[in-house]
Amino acid sequence: MAKPKTRYMCQACGSEQSRWQGQCPDCAEWNSLVQESAVVTVFSARHDLSSGGRAVELVGLDAEIAVPERLQTGIAEFDRAIGGGIVAGSVLLVGGDPGIGKSTLLLQVAAKLALDGQRVVYVSGEEAADQVRMRAVRLGLGHSPVQLAAATSVRDILTTVGSGEPPALLVIDSIQTMHSDLIEGAPGTVSQVRASAQELVRFAKSRGTAVVLVGHVTKDGTIAGPRVLEHMVDTVLGFEGERSHQYRILRASKNRFGGTDEIGVFAMEGAGLKQVANPSMLFLTERGEPVSGTAVFPAIEGTRPVLVEIQALVVRLASGATPRRAAVGWDSGRLAMVLAVLEARCGLSFATAEVYLNVAGGYRLSDPAADLAVAAALVSALSERPVPSGAVVMGEVALSGEVRPVAHGALRLKEAAKLGFERGWIPASLEAPGAMATTRFAKLGELVDLVIGRG
Repeated sequence: MAKPKTRYMCQACGSEQSRWQGQCPDCAEWNSLVQESAVVTVFSARHDLSSGGRAVELVGLDAEIAVPERLQTGIAEFDRAIGGGIVAGSVLLVGGDPGIGKSTLLLQVAAKLALDGQRVVYVSGEEAADQVRMRAVRLGLGHSPVQLAAATSVRDILTTVGSGEPPALLVIDSIQTMHSDLIEGAPGTVSQVRASAQELVRFAKSRGTAVVLVGHVTKDGTIAGPRVLEHMVDTVLGFEGERSHQYRILRASKNRFGGTDEIGVFAMEGAGLKQVANPSMLFLTERGEPVSGTAVFPAIEGTRPVLVEIQALVVRLASGATPRRAAVGWDSGRLAMVLAVLEARCGLSFATAEVYLNVAGGYRLSDPAADLAVAAALVSALSERPVPSGAVVMGEVALSGEVRPVAHGALRLKEAAKLGFERGWIPASLEAPGAMATTRFAKLGELVDLVIGRG
């Protein structure tokens, strides 16, 4: 027996409520609950789900596994981020801020595959086909045989691409503009996004077409729509970067066919996105005379080392003023921890000083191995004594003041040596044979003594 029921779906987080409220109780978003119709089926105790279904095939863990076929796009940074190429029949979700370059990147990927003889269809729900064609001409891709369409009906799109040989790649820009006639609701609502994505995923799995969905993001950077959208797809990619900066980073937060620790680095130029083979050159300033308050940290992204410059500024204030603590590109909570360890374990005082920390180039760090580089930059800025320009600094700082080892130490130092750095300031227990000359620290106080010249 089925009976109608009214429900209210949050357009921000996808939660379901039985009545309308001004604020969603789950995500605290205001005016995001929209009424949707639903049908609830009431089952009695007599219903037995253990019979009447279709038996599914069971296989063992030792069954032979076929290696999935991958499409090489010809854009090495894109292929690196997704694990080596696009898997046939997979579904990728690409999110990013407006104007960051999502459509530009996917148009370049589509054009590369089309030039290699693959059938590629690019469907835009936000722009007319002529607008997409004008962008392709500006990027120098006007001769590519990509098939363009402007449509928002999922039924029309699948009817078109499903006739004849299915395309190798189908790009949907964007999923929030798609509309399924199987359910009611305006495009962009939770139910429409879920239903449209479900139909596209079913098509990808049944026909072997790789589908790329472009997703809008909310003000806090998460992909708009229901969270189930990220569970439905095989790969979730985030296109990161500041519009005021040149670089862009493509990073996977979920990948069923590869790892999530690789990144692709691009630079936005007049002719589109250009691959960056050596990302360290983007995030390092010109190394001239040593300047106080800077330290170079060899970060690691998957298997790729990236050298970045950490900059610190310490400003003494008049008595009674409240000092500020600001961090750009690094966790402010971890900055507070490093400052506390410097004060409690090393005898330094930042209580009457404003502290500003910045990771050059707009890069964002989450690696705890940057603790020692941050501490070196802070001590250098406080004492106005520069860290040697030929040194790279890495190590995790414990609350006890101990300098802990980090992963991939030899790989980080090897990359630094290739870029002309001569010495590594590293934890005492880190094994890094033969990479370069090293100065080792067991306690944070040893680094402080070396920078300020005491002891």
